[in-house]
Amino acid sequence: MTLFITSSPYVENADRALLSNANGFVDRLRQALPPFPRALFVCSDPERFDLTCQFGADTVSAFALAGMPFSAYYVLAGCNADQAETLISQSDLIVLAGGHVPTQNAFFQDIGLRFLLEDFPGVVIGISAGSMNCADQVYIQPEEEGESSPDFVRFAPGLGLTEVNILPHYQKVRDNILDGRRLFEDITYADSYGQLFFILPDGSYFYQDEECLLLCGESWCLHDGVLDKLQEEGEVLDMDCWED
Repeated sequence: MTLFITSSPYVENADRALLSNANGFVDRLRQALPPFPRALFVCSDPERFDLTCQFGADTVSAFALAGMPFSAYYVLAGCNADQAETLISQSDLIVLAGGHVPTQNAFFQDIGLRFLLEDFPGVVIGISAGSMNCADQVYIQPEEEGESSPDFVRFAPGLGLTEVNILPHYQKVRDNILDGRRLFEDITYADSYGQLFFILPDGSYFYQDEECLLLCGESWCLHDGVLDKLQEEGEVLDMDCWED
């Protein structure tokens, strides 16, 4: 399996969905995919088929505009969850949508997606929540009103595709206030004790295959309440050479 763990792979503030080649994303993706791949778009909310279809249609358009048109395209949501195994088996590319992390995580657990992806030989792209749920143990960063409560479940089993835990959209959420508290300094920093979170703005991503794990683009790491800058835009870090 080849895995792209993205914050967002799209050009920010464009008038349509366009894949960004920031940090060589499109170039690496083109090398990983076969010509005219068969694609499966997996939802973040199984009950919002309308939203899933819109996001999926944007993905189809973005790939076509980037010169990687699909030969077939499917959507996996709550209404056809019983077909998950078949849909996965006939796909070369799986896109895990962005959205609300715990809602998507519960859906993945309900359909046994972790087991279904164990031997998947193709390409998986995670977007935002989809990337976060790729981890073995997912950190569910509070996002919605009321989720800063100590009772909110912060960790859950993920897909087990990577050991990497990312926090996406840093350029947008770094100064967010949730329930009267600072999202990072007052909430996430405390959750980072004994953990390692990689913080990515849109355009940065991890590339993972059987031979390597690369961190591409501007990024930070958060560990035991300490935030450190790892690298700048355009730089690539081989994680085998990195010491925490």
